[in-house]
Amino acid sequence: MLLVLLLDRAIEYSMSSSHVLDRLVSTIASRRNDNLETSYTARLLSSGPLRSAQKVGEEAVEVAIEATLGNNDTLISESADLLYHLLVLWVSMGVSSDEVWAKLEEREKI
Repeated sequence: MLLVLLLDRAIEYSMSSSHVLDRLVSTIASRRNDNLETSYTARLLSSGPLRSAQKVGEEAVEVAIEATLGNNDTLISESADLLYHLLVLWVSMGVSSDEVWAKLEEREKI
């Protein structure tokens, strides 16, 4: 019974969180050559990894501030911004989401 519950949880997780992020990584990568005037993602990618890294830092600080203030709604929004900018950084640096997921799975076993 426990094994069935664990498998159900694993399937539920794989069908929600990771797939959303994987889809977003694909979307980000596909926008690399979009019009710079109309695509924020294309502009960010064209600025290079240093700009993306700066945005990750800015968003991380905003997440921390909202958490310390106890503003859950804003924390959720800023967390989404942080994840987006982190994914842009991965694409900019040529890091695949599979590499990060593998590292997380490796650490999960510790």
